[in-house]
Amino acid sequence: MANFSVLELIHVLLGKYRLKLNPGKCAFGVSGGRFLGFMVTHWGIEANPDKIKAIMDMGPPTSINEVQRLTGRIAALSRFISKFAEKGLPFVKILRNVKNFQWTKEYQQAFEDLKTYLVTTFAGQTGTRGHSVPLHIRYIPGR
Repeated sequence: MANFSVLELIHVLLGKYRLKLNPGKCAFGVSGGRFLGFMVTHWGIEANPDKIKAIMDMGPPTSINEVQRLTGRIAALSRFISKFAEKGLPFVKILRNVKNFQWTKEYQQAFEDLKTYLVTTFAGQTGTRGHSVPLHIRYIPGR
């Protein structure tokens, strides 16, 4: 019953400020899931396995566009990659020399090291089934 009163308070506050929720985009009573491209669990925010898989499924880039795609995918995981700037530097370097694109052994090694890091770091990431996610709502009167 306590959960219902919290939802009722949210409904009242939304109505007070003339805000509406799209029922198709709302979920109540879930234990976790994807939100804004991240996995939200009772532990906190985790990397989205789909984004990791997208990098793992990539072959070595054969054009500047593919390197840009790779750097974008890496950037999406930046908050979860330790020493991100160091690991992503080789791919940024190659973007500086756009006219003479060459995928060298140095870049290939950095690419393989990145994939190894992703596999070893995120291999044990579990799902969110069976766990509840706490929702903290703060109501400040007069605001």
